[in-house]
Amino acid sequence: MFKKMLKVLSIFIIFFGLSVSQVVLASEGEKEKVIDEKNGPAIVVLGERLSEAQKEQTRKLLKVDEEAEVKEIIVTGADAAKYIKGDPNSNMYSSAKIKRLDKGEGIRVIQVTPENITEVTNDMYANALLTAGVEDAQIEVASPVKVTGHSALTGIFKAYEVTGEKLDTDRLKVANEELDVATKLAEDAGVDQDKVSQLLTEIKQAIAEQNPATKEEVEQIVQEQLKNLNIELSPEYKQMLIDLFDKIRSLDINFDEVKSQLENLAGDIQKKLEDAGVDKGFLQSVADFIKQIFQSIADFFKSLFS
Repeated sequence: MFKKMLKVLSIFIIFFGLSVSQVVLASEGEKEKVIDEKNGPAIVVLGERLSEAQKEQTRKLLKVDEEAEVKEIIVTGADAAKYIKGDPNSNMYSSAKIKRLDKGEGIRVIQVTPENITEVTNDMYANALLTAGVEDAQIEVASPVKVTGHSALTGIFKAYEVTGEKLDTDRLKVANEELDVATKLAEDAGVDQDKVSQLLTEIKQAIAEQNPATKEEVEQIVQEQLKNLNIELSPEYKQMLIDLFDKIRSLDINFDEVKSQLENLAGDIQKKLEDAGVDKGFLQSVADFIKQIFQSIADFFKSLFS
């Protein structure tokens, strides 16, 4: 009688254990794909110089298969010439996935392969994109090989044109110049990357508050912000900043909105990534733990009847 009860109990425990673990794994692994009728499909931009194998690797890095609807385009050197007056013979490797967000959600930039994007940071991308007029989007940047990251900007601009949105060509050109200045300050002038982003943001904020009417007033703002942040630059790099922000001053930009988005950008992205990582790891660990417990129980009762 006792042996029969043990057999029944063991069968119940094993069945229950498998059922629970399968439910947990199903809730973790199954995610229904939903077409976004409001904001449109995700746009995936692949660099022209990528081989077919590298393109497929990049699709996996950007998790293209998880999207319900995707529009894929190729960015070329000719696009660099068109959008930012760049070199038509440019080698285009950097790739990106762009998803439009609801109004007010801001710019979210995520580098999927930060180890392969050697010069451009999330904040540098965000700064330049906001200067270009790009708003409310999640942008993931990836490259299967080491690149500076500059060509991703051209691809993002092209993606917006594909969706039917016209961006101001003057703003695109200045945005690319801003990215060049930012990377030169970090790479050549030796300024910390985060300090560069902070400097660009603070100068934009000062321009919004003071509304300078002349280049001389822009120069004064640049000098003040360099002093406030204790950044020492040679006359050459100071002039780069002055020339850049004199051009930005003349553009039709809501600097107050730009600043508020940039202040929250870096912390928001990091928090979302950390939260997602913790949740996913926790669920998987629960599933594994339950499976191990019930497997041990099953093995134990099996040994009793063997």
